Amino acid sequence: MLKPLALTLALLGAGLTAPAAAATTTAQEWRPCPGDKIGMVCTDLKVPVDWSKPGGRTITLKLGRLKATGASKGSVLVAYGGPGGPGIALTQANPGWWAALRERMDIVTWDTRGYGEQFQGLSTGLQCSWTRVPIPDAPEDDAALGRLSDTNRGYAEACRLKDPELFAHMSSADHARDMEAIRKFLGDGELNFYGASYAGIFGQAYARLFPGRIRTMVLDGTINHSAASWKRELEESAKTNESFLRRFFTWCRSNDCSDVPGRWRALIAKAERTPVPTTTANVAYNGRDLQSFAISRARQGKPAWPALAQAIRKAAKGDASDFVPERGARYPDQATGVTECTDWPRFADLKELAATNTRLRKIAPNAGTANTLATAMLGCIGWPVTVTNKPAPLPKGLPPLLGAGAWGESDSVARALSSVPGSAVVHHDGPGHTLYGFNECARDHINRYFTDRTVPAKPTPC
Repeated sequence: MLKPLALTLALLGAGLTAPAAAATTTAQEWRPCPGDKIGMVCTDLKVPVDWSKPGGRTITLKLGRLKATGASKGSVLVAYGGPGGPGIALTQANPGWWAALRERMDIVTWDTRGYGEQFQGLSTGLQCSWTRVPIPDAPEDDAALGRLSDTNRGYAEACRLKDPELFAHMSSADHARDMEAIRKFLGDGELNFYGASYAGIFGQAYARLFPGRIRTMVLDGTINHSAASWKRELEESAKTNESFLRRFFTWCRSNDCSDVPGRWRALIAKAERTPVPTTTANVAYNGRDLQSFAISRARQGKPAWPALAQAIRKAAKGDASDFVPERGARYPDQATGVTECTDWPRFADLKELAATNTRLRKIAPNAGTANTLATAMLGCIGWPVTVTNKPAPLPKGLPPLLGAGAWGESDSVARALSSVPGSAVVHHDGPGHTLYGFNECARDHINRYFTDRTVPAKPTPC
């Protein structure tokens, strides 16, 4: 699923016609899924690696289906994000999520192209050594920018050389074209789609590519990839991060940590000059590292805030050990951005990078650039594949869409859907990432939308 610091379409792809795309897709009969214990059946669907070459090489998508328990009114296509979240394994692990919706609709999912065995996926995978790498520091001169470009290209080439064609066709638009192939194979006249986290970007790509083929679409806890101004969207994401910390600082003033807001800025300034050490060998954190940790903990809500206050106090005294995560000292880090680096704008040069960082730090003095795409996209400088899926507004003529999300996420989704008349967003005023699986109120609204196309009132708290 999409993490807070994870990487997230005006399509520059081929613009295929429907008949050409349909002619290349074939599938086998439905059979029980591997290791199935919930009555899920699977099939293989062949699709082009490169959708601009419908007669070229194909790859296999593994599809999974849970049949409706009552009279079916059609299918809901489900994707969990990641962008490599294994749809079949995740549905098998959480069948209860879909029990009510299955009374009237089939649940269909798939394992996304490229994300194979290492992601528990059953579709054709890139045979890469998928690794997590530290988010790089912002380069301060052209020499550092060149070194960063070379380093990123090295990570990418180790993966790309295993399958250059598939590596070059891993964007959210490629996943969206796969979605259209699945819709046609299922025989559904129009698409019903639930996209959680990064999969909401697949949905936004689909809406741009196939606006006339949508019946219902839910974007749950996703990032706005439909902004008219990418500059403004980066600013909005920085404001959201700042709000997480300000919410925590406000709580502190009445909860025995009134000293923490004052300590925080001094700590960040000190860490930018000299990283704060920890008791873990060879691990020290600079200011942006500490900001990333603090944002992630602050957005978890009150249960996490006492420990965060203590970690800040301890770091201010010269020991950042309480920020070291259990899962590894390299964090903040990110995965190899095979999809992400084709979906998001990159800095054109050092001047643009520096100007963006200065602007975001002014907007968010406590959060800085941490956990924004301005930071995450540093890992894509020098990438051997161009940005093929730039953000762009959604087209006119879409039916009302439904968004959902907790703190920060609902605001992002609302911006994405702001140009689609009649759309609404279900909002949870609390921490969390995506709502459908964990918030019964939101699930009920989403289910009614899928079955009856009922859009809830605005605003809709849950």
